[in-house]
Amino acid sequence: MQVKHQKVSIITDDGKSVEATAPIVISASRRTDIPAFYSKWFINRLRKGYCVLYNPFNQKPSYVSFKKTRVVVFWTKNPKPLIPFLCELEDRSIHYYFQFTLNDYEKENFEPNIPKIQERIETFKQLSEKIGKEKVIWRFDPLIQTKDVGIEELLRRVEYVGNQLKGYTEKLVFSFADIENYRKVADNLRREKIDYIDFNDRSMFQFAKALFVLNKNWKLKLATCAESIDLEQLEIEHNSCIDGELIKRIFYDDKDLLHFLTFGKTTTNDTLFPSDTPEKSINLKDPNQRKYCGCTISKDIGIYNTCLHFCKYCYANSSKELVRQNYKSHSQNNERM
Repeated sequence: MQVKHQKVSIITDDGKSVEATAPIVISASRRTDIPAFYSKWFINRLRKGYCVLYNPFNQKPSYVSFKKTRVVVFWTKNPKPLIPFLCELEDRSIHYYFQFTLNDYEKENFEPNIPKIQERIETFKQLSEKIGKEKVIWRFDPLIQTKDVGIEELLRRVEYVGNQLKGYTEKLVFSFADIENYRKVADNLRREKIDYIDFNDRSMFQFAKALFVLNKNWKLKLATCAESIDLEQLEIEHNSCIDGELIKRIFYDDKDLLHFLTFGKTTTNDTLFPSDTPEKSINLKDPNQRKYCGCTISKDIGIYNTCLHFCKYCYANSSKELVRQNYKSHSQNNERM
């Protein structure tokens, strides 16, 4: 049976009554960096109780209510602007953790609008000390090969970051850039005159084997994101970034949340299924994600073409000009990202 989010009625800022999706888990966001650029927007919408998403093709609005939200998973390369607001989530009894992408492509300038790597490492440590290392997951994602940056150089950079994050996280998630299968990404890299080299099974295994050796020092859990390759012999698992098992472990005292993650409904009779459905354990895998993605069902509240990092390998932006237009629109209307 396909899992569906509940629906509730909300009153918008202009007084209209509309139907809204009311997810238990929010993803913020795979499509843009909300902590880096839209922290104030996020907190403002949290206070209002809902946010608006716009269809990128016809601009038709849909609404997401925070009424039932129990967990927010933040995806970011720079969480610093959000840190002062985290107490608001705690005051509302909303749990959270971070997928913190900390790559080292400074020399290549692949990520032109992010802070320097040492600053990002310090932010990672500060966040870890504030909320706990189990709630800050390190991502080196994606791994990009070029004619100048091969496997050994990538490993050197991962080692440099990993040695400094030892003791500040429990997990490293990585993925191999699969560029030729993503035309927009390939076009972006060619436009930037970046001579990329796609990974194959041999180069993926070569990297993973060396990473396994490096991890004897860090003792992290290693996982790949949405990769088909089986690296179990190297103690590398397939990841669930929206991770129901992690949520159960670190927010174990929230009984309603645990009940939802096990049975698809809370103990307050909120349910994803008809009321006569027997209470039995279900699989909450998100059906809208890629084949090898293990994520638990969530609602993403980000919008494409809004991230100002302008990463050269980005799949979520079509053009810098469109991003700037959307950011200007957001600045003028705080309901809209």
